[in-house]
Amino acid sequence: MKDYRSTNRDAWNKRVATHLKSEFYDLEGWKAGKTSLNDIELGLLGDVSGKSILHLQCHFGQDTLSLARMGADVVGIDLSDASIAAARKLNDELGLNAQFVESDVLELIGKIDRQFDVVFTSYGTIGWLPDLDQWAKVIAHHLKPGGKLVFVEFHPVVWMFDSAFEKIEYRYFKDEPIIETNSDTYTENPELSEKTEISWNHGLSEVFHALENNGLILKSFDEFDYSPYNCFDGMKQLADRKFIIEKHGNKLPLVYSLTATKRY
Repeated sequence: MKDYRSTNRDAWNKRVATHLKSEFYDLEGWKAGKTSLNDIELGLLGDVSGKSILHLQCHFGQDTLSLARMGADVVGIDLSDASIAAARKLNDELGLNAQFVESDVLELIGKIDRQFDVVFTSYGTIGWLPDLDQWAKVIAHHLKPGGKLVFVEFHPVVWMFDSAFEKIEYRYFKDEPIIETNSDTYTENPELSEKTEISWNHGLSEVFHALENNGLILKSFDEFDYSPYNCFDGMKQLADRKFIIEKHGNKLPLVYSLTATKRY
C-alpha cells in the first residue's frame, strides 16, 4: 500500500511516550547500566568493541545505545521521527556517540554513504516491511565485503495466531497486507490513542531467498521455544528473560536467529 510508511510512522510515534515510561523497557535501570540486549543476540554479535554497526529499525535507540556503551561505532535507523528524537536525546544525556537517521529501511540507500562491519536488526522488525528483497539489498549495500548480518526475529508461526493465541487467523506465507486499527501496544501500559497499522507475515523461506539473492551467505540459523520478552497475551515466565505462551507450553517456536555474511 502506498501509504504504509506514513500510517506506520504515525502508529509508532504514538507508542514512544508510553514505551519510554514503561516497566517493559525499564529506562531508569537501563540508564544505570543494564543492557537491553539479550543473550541470543549478544552471543551472535560477540565482541563489538571498535566495530561499526548499522542498527535497522532501532525504535528509540535503547539497543543502539547499549551497543555504543560496548564500544561500537553504531548508527541507528528508524521510520518514526518521534523515536529518533527520543534516541538522540538519550544519546546526548548519556554522553554517547551513536548517530541516528530517520528513514524507512527500504529507502535507506543513498541516505548513508558508508559500509559497516555488522548490520543488526531484531524482534518485530520485518513484519512492517512489504519487500524483503529490497530489505536484503539494503543490508548487502551497507555491509563491507565479508561483513556480517545479525538478525533475531519473532518466528513467523507466532504471527499466524490471533492475539489471544487461541486460533490460527493469518497465513504463514506473505499475502495481502494485514491492516489493524486498535489502541494497543505490547508493554504493560498499553493504552494509546487509536492507531492503524499495516504489516505482512514473512515465512522463513522468503527470508532465506531474499538474503541469498542479494549475495548474503547464511552462516547460522537457530529456532527457540521461548521469547526474551513478555510481549504477548498469556505468557508465563520460565527464567530471567525467558517467556512462553502458557496455554501452548513449549510447543511453539517463538523466536529465530540467523547470521549471514556478504560475499567478497
